[in-house]
Amino acid sequence: MKRYPNLISNSLLINETISLLRSFNGRASAVSVVDFVMKIRRPDPLMAKLLVADLIERDPRLELLDDTVVLLADDLLAGDIADTDFVVFDLETTGAKEPHRVTEIGAFRVKGFQVLDTFQTLVNPEVSIPPFISALTGIDDQMVAEAPRFADIANDFLEFIGDAVLVAHNSGFDMRFINHEIGLVFPDYRLANQCLCTVQLSRRLLPDIENHKLKTVAEYYAIDLLNHHRAGADAFATAHVFVNLLEQLRSNGVTDLATVQHLASRRGKYARRKAA
Repeated sequence: MKRYPNLISNSLLINETISLLRSFNGRASAVSVVDFVMKIRRPDPLMAKLLVADLIERDPRLELLDDTVVLLADDLLAGDIADTDFVVFDLETTGAKEPHRVTEIGAFRVKGFQVLDTFQTLVNPEVSIPPFISALTGIDDQMVAEAPRFADIANDFLEFIGDAVLVAHNSGFDMRFINHEIGLVFPDYRLANQCLCTVQLSRRLLPDIENHKLKTVAEYYAIDLLNHHRAGADAFATAHVFVNLLEQLRSNGVTDLATVQHLASRRGKYARRKAA
């Protein structure tokens, strides 16, 4: 498999290795990893390095420096929102839960509070689209018959998103589906990219609107949402909603990604700055 820096392993050994490294401030000897994670007591140091090297090869978050395993990245976002690459994306699918499949992807790159490049494609789900889904999205079996399968566009999509922070409206849904598709092409792997949810952000910043559906939030910001329930149109609207939310945060003095990530979590609180 080509090594993609934005794919990480779902391996239990790797996840336990990362948990160990976090408890050791990001560094541990190869001997310690093999001892604690692989349950091989007092391993030979050379054998420990050989065993750990396989883990390192499978996950870009890990590095072996001499005889020390180092955790290169963690789950917390850092940096300034103005300098960060975001990819705002939306999916259409054959149903509400996996193992349903993706039928369309729409994605827009956002940087410096501007909506930039786009990635859009129909996807052949390799299964029949239920009539009620076709009625909702307008996508039917005939439309996707000649479309590429996800496996055919997976590399292009991974290269488009790179190491950007992913953004979606109800991100849990979109991340579950995109990782399901990733796992079908690259077994036991998922996206490493961190993700922000515009539903959660809008709940923090816009507590007084009627609801936080995409159409409602888009209308609040006077953003046209044409062809609702098509991935390109919904991703376009979400990208502009996200820019507005970022600008609102910046006007209130919030410019760091860590705070935005906290606000986009279910437990995040947002205290408005009082006027001077």
